[in-house]
Amino acid sequence: MSPPIERSTPKLTRVVGALAEATGMRDAKLNELVRIGELGLLAEVLRVTGDRATLQVFEETMGVALEEPVARAGAPLSVELGPGLLGSVVDGIGRPLSALAAITGDFILPGANAPTIERAREFVFTSKVAVGAKVGPGDVLGTVPDRGGFEHRILVPPDRSGLIGKLFEGTRTIEAPIAELTDGTPLFMSHRWPVRRPRPIRARLDASRPFLTGQRIFDFLFPIAEGGTVAVPGGFGTGKTVIEQSLAKYAEADVVIYIGCGERGNEMAEVLHEFARLKDPRHCKPVLDRTVLVVNTSNMPVAARESSVYLGLTIAEYFRDQGYRAAVMADSLSRWAEALREIGSRLQEMPGEEGYPTYLASRAARLHERAGRVTCLGAPNREGSVTLISAVSPPGGDFSEPVTQSCLRVAGALWALDPELAHQRQFPAVDWHTSYSLYADAMGKALDASCDPGWTKARAAIIELLQRDGELREVASVVGPEALEDKDRLLLQVAAIAREIVLGQSAFDPTDAYSTPAKTFRLARAVLQLFDAGKAALEKGATFAELELSQARRALAMLRDAPEADFEARAAEVATRITTLWRGGPS
Repeated sequence: MSPPIERSTPKLTRVVGALAEATGMRDAKLNELVRIGELGLLAEVLRVTGDRATLQVFEETMGVALEEPVARAGAPLSVELGPGLLGSVVDGIGRPLSALAAITGDFILPGANAPTIERAREFVFTSKVAVGAKVGPGDVLGTVPDRGGFEHRILVPPDRSGLIGKLFEGTRTIEAPIAELTDGTPLFMSHRWPVRRPRPIRARLDASRPFLTGQRIFDFLFPIAEGGTVAVPGGFGTGKTVIEQSLAKYAEADVVIYIGCGERGNEMAEVLHEFARLKDPRHCKPVLDRTVLVVNTSNMPVAARESSVYLGLTIAEYFRDQGYRAAVMADSLSRWAEALREIGSRLQEMPGEEGYPTYLASRAARLHERAGRVTCLGAPNREGSVTLISAVSPPGGDFSEPVTQSCLRVAGALWALDPELAHQRQFPAVDWHTSYSLYADAMGKALDASCDPGWTKARAAIIELLQRDGELREVASVVGPEALEDKDRLLLQVAAIAREIVLGQSAFDPTDAYSTPAKTFRLARAVLQLFDAGKAALEKGATFAELELSQARRALAMLRDAPEADFEARAAEVATRITTLWRGGPS
């Protein structure tokens, strides 16, 4: 019989920046949470060798000394999920910034701690089950009215089941039980879940529903499915933040999770300021009422930056499990990948391309796999979805760098932002030659059925027009536009109108910031009708100079800017302008 292994008290033996080592950790598990030092800094286990463990510290380690104690939590990094999350602003490990500010002031001090959900806040719980009912993982126990009238559904945690023995309705706090099983197990309005573990589902569903964004270039040319994934790479100044704000405001999502991962502090302050003022046009309520912001700026510890993306996805999955459509805006995955690279270099791991760890692609794939449209666990039957829109910031706008390529391998769509288009004041600055969507065929069929049967044909015609425009502009740059045939000059002009009227959109114009699928289709169809009318006029003997394209363009611009009440009248005016495109044509 072998002698028993002696257990020693865990204590620090080495500290290097955000990396620490401790002895007495023989039974420690990977990703287990610990508190280190007298300050109680939060950290997690990255590596175990014998009784020595390597720890990743989520906070600044300045002032930590050797031989200080290490306290094990016995569980991985988890987030508290329950009512009260909406409208909150939390850091990368789930601490609300407002509560931390009340404790430490303007700067977060090491060791500061605050629960994700306010303990004293009261909620009115209404039960949806009866005493004696059998409940299992994911069943809806009842509802709670949350911020802005949002119906928050209280779920049985995925690891609980049994018979309801007691119910406690009425005003309750997070710490008060709302039910009790016959075996004495209490059930609360909130529960904890490890951020790196995907929440369980009953089944995955096909991508058959469009995720409408209200942005014409996305809905029309590069649509994505509800529960889909899209990569949005772009350099500085290409409009990534404005696009994500527009999506948060207008996209057809019930809940928005905005993850500021490693972005500049002043930029995140601007995002917080803008989100507080944004109004949801569908419900006439503040966008913040259905938003959770996860903020981990570039001056915060790099370890928490890596965990912030997992935290945001876990919160999104929680709302998905309630039967809601959740949209995750991650800005940006490049900063998340840089955190992986820094942690890997401290662990002396074998570097891959450009110093990123060799497991970068598999980690990116694991993130994207957590998106999807699903059938939720529990009763009653319900469907939910998580749609992931991840911004990428490639250095120098180089899309061949490892992070962009890792995202493109697993994302279902690419919205490539071009700095040249941004300099030309073409917004959204999406390069229609580089961008693509693997959901286009399925979403086209859905929009043919729900919006107009001609949607798919109109999309194909506009894409063909833009492709031909790119070819002719290369020729025109050599020989000049006057040397082209009239039909080619017509195509160049109509393509320019299409770029301005259909693809261009102002995020700051109250009537143009959001475009319904019907309006988007009418504008695209009008541009195609203009092209057909021009070709017909040329065939009848008109010259390019005789075509009244400027008047038609002004009429299309009026249609684009028309409010809903005037849209039909403006559409009739556009039709008239197109039919009288040539003086020799119909009167």
